[in-house]
Amino acid sequence: MNEPVFWLDDKAIPFRDGQTVMTAVTAAGHYIPHLCHHPDLTPHGSCRLCIVQIDGRIRAACTTPAQANMKVTFDTTLLNQQRRQIVELLFAEGNHLCPSCEVSGNCQLQALAYDLGMTHSEFAPLYPQRETDGSHPDIFVDQDRCIFCELCTRSARELDQKNIFGISGRGSHTYLLAHSDSGKLGDTALTETDRAAHICPVGCLLPRNGNYQIPIGERLYDAQPIHIRGNHRPDDGEFTP
Repeated sequence: MNEPVFWLDDKAIPFRDGQTVMTAVTAAGHYIPHLCHHPDLTPHGSCRLCIVQIDGRIRAACTTPAQANMKVTFDTTLLNQQRRQIVELLFAEGNHLCPSCEVSGNCQLQALAYDLGMTHSEFAPLYPQRETDGSHPDIFVDQDRCIFCELCTRSARELDQKNIFGISGRGSHTYLLAHSDSGKLGDTALTETDRAAHICPVGCLLPRNGNYQIPIGERLYDAQPIHIRGNHRPDDGEFTP
């Protein structure tokens, strides 16, 4: 029996029961921008970069169940403008200094900014005051770069079966917290081999060993844009669209 399909612009996308628009599109070899999505985690729908239009409504592709013959509009000027504005806001709400960042060239936020044609931000930077955390022997926390995708929070809970991270505060005072009496990552049960320690799409959670090993110009997104290469998952060493 043939699999049912839905339409992504003019492309027929086959899907199985239980798949979302995102998982079906990814399985078909196409790319929808995203930051908070991971195929091994429960859909979150927080970053809103995977927005598509279905029956005149804006929906998140990562949380929308695939349905037969639905018409999904993805590549439009308006949707791409909205995605770019979201990325601009993420840059304005954090302290993202790409030239000095260890993950420049490997960062999904940076790669999406290039991919969406961002040359500057229309929003005034907030320059939030955020603390770093160097208490852990293997993982350094640079709060300035956190985008609150909660990939670390969810992977710790769902994949590592540990309660390590959380998000607290509001607005520009939002921050990533460590669940320990001291509030320090070094006093949690996080280990270097945990999935949560290596799933960050930006430069918030940094391994203490191994940075700057790949020269600029040879990093993941230096040769190919993210919509062609897909997201690199450092936690499993694979490239996924």
